[in-house]
Amino acid sequence: MSDVHSPSARSRNMSAIRGKDTKPEMLIRRVLHARGFRYRLHSRKLPGSPDLVFPKYHAVILIHGCFWHMHECEAFRWPSSRAEWWRDKLMANHVRDLRNVDELQKQGWRVAIVWECSLRGKVRLSEQSLASALVEWLRSDVRLLSIPHDV
Repeated sequence: MSDVHSPSARSRNMSAIRGKDTKPEMLIRRVLHARGFRYRLHSRKLPGSPDLVFPKYHAVILIHGCFWHMHECEAFRWPSSRAEWWRDKLMANHVRDLRNVDELQKQGWRVAIVWECSLRGKVRLSEQSLASALVEWLRSDVRLLSIPHDV
């Protein structure tokens, strides 16, 4: 099945999808910075270029969109058009995510994954709850955290 958009329209659509400085990322950066935490952004030296890197705590935070990273929540639905292409694309994303988390942990990094649905939608957490969970995790020795599931 051919694309319903022209190549230039598809290019515009895809270029509008941001990988950095997204609203969820900016929210998390703001609440942690306000609480005195300092971090590095998108370190290309680490597997997957984590969104936030906290060298002092040997911890990273990954902020995942539920669609692009196949979160098992109400926000994720398989696209009905070009189903095979999307299945291949999203499964490759998922496999890459698992590999990156595994590699980060092998290198001694602690990993927190904040899912987009925890910031909007039915299971949305308040900024205070989200900040408290992340601050508690940063100060702990917990190796892996997934928000909203582990909160």
